[in-house]
Amino acid sequence: MQNPSYLTPEALTAFIRTALAEDIGDGDHSSLAAIPADARNRAHLLVKDAGVLAGVELAHLIFREVDADLKVEQHLSDGALVKHGDVAFIVEGRSQSILTAERLVLNCMQRMSAIATKTAYLTSLLAGTKAKLLDTRKTTPNFRICEKWAVLIGGGVNHRYGLFDGIILKDNHVDYAGGIRAAIEATHAYLARTGRQLSIVVETRTLSEVQQVLEVGGIDRVMLDNMTPALLREAVALIAGRFPTEASGGITEQTIADVAQTGVDFISVGALTHSVKSLDLSLKAF
Repeated sequence: MQNPSYLTPEALTAFIRTALAEDIGDGDHSSLAAIPADARNRAHLLVKDAGVLAGVELAHLIFREVDADLKVEQHLSDGALVKHGDVAFIVEGRSQSILTAERLVLNCMQRMSAIATKTAYLTSLLAGTKAKLLDTRKTTPNFRICEKWAVLIGGGVNHRYGLFDGIILKDNHVDYAGGIRAAIEATHAYLARTGRQLSIVVETRTLSEVQQVLEVGGIDRVMLDNMTPALLREAVALIAGRFPTEASGGITEQTIADVAQTGVDFISVGALTHSVKSLDLSLKAF
């Protein structure tokens, strides 16, 4: 899998350093107090749940940032299907360093694995349709880089990363702008004025709004928000392939297959990143 543009070494290093500073402060005093500075040991990452593993590559980077002399023997890769009792990797080196890195590695990997697991499951429910699963910006502040990455590992597709790399004219934008036409025309003028090239997605709530988008044009995707499967089918038929379509709003594992059957191109699900239960993982000395 080719890394997306947001997964740069600089961005990952900044995330890791900020997270470590939050946790360590002026020192990991538990480890400094109890463990001799020259003690060396090892620990393994033990899987205690079934799911899709994510965050292994990030764990390497965290260990390296804490102590470049830590050695990781990797047994499983990101995206691996795992079960209780599997060992993802073994880390070996200074005991204090292993303990200092432990919680950040687990916090990241447990949540990333949960997101990858949920993404893989919902993607499996789209089998036999052309629909692709999208994430949203409903992410944890300062943890988006990991959550978006986990969606990719689970087989999903990233929506825009943030407010800066794509335009989505949602209901409030449309209402504040004075309607669909006004919002799209103002957006075109803004992009021309600023010399930016950004994709434009327009959220619609009714068939009337879909028709207005078709009349104005100049966009890249029509978002169909909180529509029933029956209404989605009508909207897809009305759009007739002129623009890609995206279903959004309150879609669950119980409804996603029906939504996919309507012929939409994408389905966005905020629950991928805002409503998951962490996969149970443990870093244990042995």
